[in-house]
Amino acid sequence: MTGRFITFEGIDGAGKTTHIAAVAQRLRDAGATVVLTREPGGTPLAERVRELLLHEAMDTLTESLLVFAARRDHLRTVIAPALAHGDTVLCDRFTDATFAYQGHAGGADLQTLAQLEAWVQAGLQPDLTVWFDLDPLIAAERRAQARTADRFEAQDVAYFERVRAGYRARFEAAPQRIARIDSSQDRAAVSKQIEEVLEARGW
Repeated sequence: MTGRFITFEGIDGAGKTTHIAAVAQRLRDAGATVVLTREPGGTPLAERVRELLLHEAMDTLTESLLVFAARRDHLRTVIAPALAHGDTVLCDRFTDATFAYQGHAGGADLQTLAQLEAWVQAGLQPDLTVWFDLDPLIAAERRAQARTADRFEAQDVAYFERVRAGYRARFEAAPQRIARIDSSQDRAAVSKQIEEVLEARGW
């Protein structure tokens, strides 16, 4: 028996973290065993890498290598065992974020990222990715009201325009996997969109 792997993506402030807990509860109510995790992070080692990524200045290739190193540990110790057990894994960010942030926004070579993806994931991809698409200006307003910015969240709007473009490129390359959610709507309307995506897959 194999489980389901669902990832949640979007620029900072798009609302994905708000909705992932609700999806976890919905699936638990339906009888699924749910593992809720995040990237970078998800293991003690990967959480230490996360702190470096969020607060230490470095070039984008270094960022990319650290992200994939953390992802390898996360996959090996949390995600793959849970899926093999038949659990449903919900992950706040995964490899689409690396292509959007380090690739399209940061300038890391996309072919290099694709090679790292192949090495680290060995073909594993999410069964579904829920992409919270939002205008970066609106996202910036939401972030300003919610928390103190880390070094990624402190980037300017032009940076997040590139991140958004990176997500759109991933969506266009894999529309069967990635479901676009209009995150500019209110919380109830966004929740309804997510429910429709899950129901369309019989989940």
